[in-house]
Amino acid sequence: MNRDEMGMIGFEIVAYAGEARSKLLSALKKAESGEYEEAEVLVTEAEESIANAHKAQTDILAKEAAGEDLDFSFIMMHGQDHLMTTILLKDMMHHMIALYKRG
Repeated sequence: MNRDEMGMIGFEIVAYAGEARSKLLSALKKAESGEYEEAEVLVTEAEESIANAHKAQTDILAKEAAGEDLDFSFIMMHGQDHLMTTILLKDMMHHMIALYKRG
């Protein structure tokens, strides 16, 4: 896989992770205003975006494990970073929504 192909997959991961991050932050605003069901829907939608990003990541891992020579790019590194911080935000969001529910 060449550098351009890796860059495109990196952009894909950034896009999905960014979409998930936006939904998670919107979920927090909903929870702050007591709209818990809407918050949970946004978290579920974010989880779907994260799953899409994770699929792209897993495809690359499988190629490398199979011995394919991958030309790593900074865009891919940025995508990985963005995905991991978004997953952390998702994990925290479940706790934040629960805290808002308790009041």
